[in-house]
Amino acid sequence: MSARGAIENVLNRYSIAYDDNDMAEMADTFAEDAVMSMRIAGGDLIGPFEGKAAVMKLMTDSLASQTDQRRHVTTNVAIRKETEDAATVTSYLTLISVADGKATLLSTAKYEDELVREADGAWRFTKRHIELDLPY
Repeated sequence: MSARGAIENVLNRYSIAYDDNDMAEMADTFAEDAVMSMRIAGGDLIGPFEGKAAVMKLMTDSLASQTDQRRHVTTNVAIRKETEDAATVTSYLTLISVADGKATLLSTAKYEDELVREADGAWRFTKRHIELDLPY
């Protein structure tokens, strides 16, 4: 698989893992020293959440509070900078809720990511910032 394909695969694995409540799969998309932050509708910065354990607690707490089925759709993937073992990536999120027989657009967002290729050859997030356009 090309580096671009492997990088895009990490973005998609993260989304599918969240939607399927597969926290082991999601955890595998983050490096041990990963950092995540977010901002909702131009508000205050939330985070940073430092380390894989803190990031995963954020994800599991968020998932536990939801009663709907979420679908995270990642598009417009642009690799801004790439070396053999690191990449900076920008992409868009379309967040859809499925409940009561209908799909509803909850928010859109921009992801700003940094990834590294680790010793096992796998690409993983080291930094992820989510800039949500609307509260969800």
